[in-house]
Amino acid sequence: MTALKSPWLIAFGVVAVVHLVLNGTGPAPWDSISKCLLAPLLAVWVLEQQGPRLLAVALAFCFLGDLFLEIEDMFTAGMAAFAIAHVCLITFFVRRGAIDRLRRRPMILVAYVVLAVGLVAWCWGGLEPGLKPLVPVYAALLLGTAAAALSTDLRAGIGGALFLVSDGIIALSEAGRIDGDAVVTGLAIMALYILAIFFLTTGMLSREKRTLAAGDGFDPTVRTDCWPRLPAAQS
Repeated sequence: MTALKSPWLIAFGVVAVVHLVLNGTGPAPWDSISKCLLAPLLAVWVLEQQGPRLLAVALAFCFLGDLFLEIEDMFTAGMAAFAIAHVCLITFFVRRGAIDRLRRRPMILVAYVVLAVGLVAWCWGGLEPGLKPLVPVYAALLLGTAAAALSTDLRAGIGGALFLVSDGIIALSEAGRIDGDAVVTGLAIMALYILAIFFLTTGMLSREKRTLAAGDGFDPTVRTDCWPRLPAAQS
């Protein structure tokens, strides 16, 4: 069975489509139930593929974040759960050499810092007092995930960028900068979030598999980016 034919990944795709349809039409509680199934299905797929356990842990905290955000007065708890998920993701990328690669490509980090600062500044005046200390910290974690992911793998980097945009829309909604109750806003947030966790997960898992495939065939005396490249074909 190939990774893309796994029933868990297929189930994720089905639930994603169902949730977007339910999100647009609004029949509770099925929209909430389908939303909370997304991250666990990806986590089980990661474990089935013998992927990084830290990635599965990050997805587990994404599930808790989704769950808490569906419960009244637990927005802060939801933010905290997602913050832990981002700590897991950043840790994963740092362990695989993200800091060294960002030093060689500093404009990635600079661009994300400018974007995050601009987003926080735009939201700041409309945020509730209780959220103001939390939003900059969470924004820093978002940009950390996005920058570290992009420095490591293009597909994962796209996922990190989409995560930042999705949560940025949520922040703008909470600050009253855009209409958070509009159907199109909810659809945009969830579509971007679904694509974010999908690209992050598949990008990271694919990169890990290439590392394992390299095995003992790479030259350990040649400096790499912590992910060994497959040996070149001999002519």
